[in-house]
Amino acid sequence: MRYHKIPDETVRRLPIYLRGLMLSADQGLEHLSSKSLADYVGVPSWQIRKDFSYFGDFGTPGVGYRIERLAKEIKKILRLHVIRRTALVGVGDLGTALLAYPGFRTFGLDIVAAFDVDRRKIGRKFNEITVEDLAGIEGLKKRQISMAIVAVPREAAQEIVDKLAAAGVRGILNFAPCKVTAPKRVKVITLDIAMELARLPYYMPSG
Repeated sequence: MRYHKIPDETVRRLPIYLRGLMLSADQGLEHLSSKSLADYVGVPSWQIRKDFSYFGDFGTPGVGYRIERLAKEIKKILRLHVIRRTALVGVGDLGTALLAYPGFRTFGLDIVAAFDVDRRKIGRKFNEITVEDLAGIEGLKKRQISMAIVAVPREAAQEIVDKLAAAGVRGILNFAPCKVTAPKRVKVITLDIAMELARLPYYMPSG
C-alpha cells in the first residue's frame, strides 16, 4: 500500500515508535497506551496519536495498542517487512563502525557488500564482509542490492551517488558533509553529524 501526503516528520518518527515498541516488548508487555509509548520515546502522546491517524486506527479504547500488531503495521508502512540488501561505499573509520553496528538488522537492513578505492583495504574482511574494488558497484542490480550507504570524503560523494544511481540503487544514506543530487527515482537522505553537533550548543546553558 502506498501512503500519500504523509508529512516527512511523521515518517521520521515512525522508526522511533517502532524502537519504543520493541523495548516495551522486551520487558514482557503486550499492550501499551499512547502515554506509555510517549514516555519511552520522548514524543508527546497527542503527536503519536496524530501520526498514527494517517494510517488507520490501531488502538483500542481502554486497552491501548497491541504491541505486536502495531510493530507489524509500522514495519509494513516503512516496508521493513522485506529485508533490504544494502551496500556500503567507503570503509574508513566511519564505514568500519557502520559495518560493526548490529542495529541495522533490527530494521530489516542487511549490509551485504562494501566497496573502497584503497588497495590496502580491498580484499580485507570487516565483520565478515570482504571489501571490494569500487568498480564492482556497477553490478549491484544483479546482486539485488537496492540501498547504499555513502561514507566517503566530500569531494568524492557526488561521483559515488551518480555511480550508485546508475547501478540501480533506489535509496541512499549519505554521510558525506555536503549536498548531493540524484535522479527523482532515487531517495537520498544526508546525515551530517558535524552539523547536528553544531546545533547542540544553542540548547545548552551559557557560562
